[in-house]
Amino acid sequence: MNRPYDIVLFGASGFTGALTAAYLARAAGPGVRWAVAGRDRAKLERLGLDVPILLADATDPDSLAELARSTRVLVTTVGPYVTYGEPLVAACADAGTHYLDLTGEPEFVDRTYVRHHDRAVTSGAKIVHGCGFDSIVFDLGTLYTVSHLPKDTPLTVSAFLRANARFSGGTLASAMDIVGRARQAAEAAAQRRAAEAGPVGRRVSARAGGLRYVGGWALPMPTVDPLIVGRSARLLDRYGPDFTYRQHIAVKTLPAALALVAGAGTFAALARLPGIRERLLDRVRPGEGPSPEQRAKSWFKVTLLGEGGGERVVTEVAGGDPGYDETAKMLAESALCLAFDDVPGLAGQLTTASAMGRPLIDRLRAAGISFTTRSG
Repeated sequence: MNRPYDIVLFGASGFTGALTAAYLARAAGPGVRWAVAGRDRAKLERLGLDVPILLADATDPDSLAELARSTRVLVTTVGPYVTYGEPLVAACADAGTHYLDLTGEPEFVDRTYVRHHDRAVTSGAKIVHGCGFDSIVFDLGTLYTVSHLPKDTPLTVSAFLRANARFSGGTLASAMDIVGRARQAAEAAAQRRAAEAGPVGRRVSARAGGLRYVGGWALPMPTVDPLIVGRSARLLDRYGPDFTYRQHIAVKTLPAALALVAGAGTFAALARLPGIRERLLDRVRPGEGPSPEQRAKSWFKVTLLGEGGGERVVTEVAGGDPGYDETAKMLAESALCLAFDDVPGLAGQLTTASAMGRPLIDRLRAAGISFTTRSG
């Protein structure tokens, strides 16, 4: 398309946005036309990047529409997305602009599907949520696992996460919104089920797994990732006639498992109490996050066990700091992939597996995130 920019990064002055901008500055070649955008020029100028600065506000639909019309791919790190994200999705769906974000909010994913998917199909826009650790690692890890299993047969994939990482103020704010909006999320999920056609002649089941002992304790991991993986499986016939996905978080000992469960329950309870909620948010403000030294000590490893057609494979997806350094890398490489690679011709609200698939896996491997598979 004849537009001034290939990629625009909205929210570049935030914590994750600045990391993404710095990665793009290193990874984008001289022929890539890209810009940063936000509402505060001074903050964007402090990034010290030799790229154009565009002004737009998440609460000003006209500025977002102008931003969407200026670029082929629009990337946003402005969350919580359920609060600030939908006008930008709408602008991209109208303009035929590919859209990428970092949301881990199931309510937002479901609401934008119901309200904007059909228009994006018509305009040719790819609307792709979860282009960071949520949910690239699980979505592309599952696609990579399935590609090593027989075709046209029932398949099962179980994912297990081990990680050591810290969080930022923006991540905390999003997590608080998710916990505090359980009723609204359930309503959005029901609306999507009513609006979305399922695969014809195929079955897909994707959700958090149950408690398991697999050389350590595996606990249910009720995040947005199964929703994304399930959507990929519904869109892609390669997942077979009957596909099952379960996701877990893995810990070594029973005391660690009990502590994790207790901590999650305490956080969920406190997030619903207005006074306590504000105090928690004050501890780490949006725009703040772990230091480079802290991020250097962080890591993740996701193990995926795939079975089908009498075969069994084990995939490992691994990298460094999952929440920020690797997430910035994943988001930036997703933008470059959509802008320049030979990707599937689907449009509408998609997933990283269905919108980009193997070209994005290849990019991430070249950038240092490992995808390996062996026979089980």
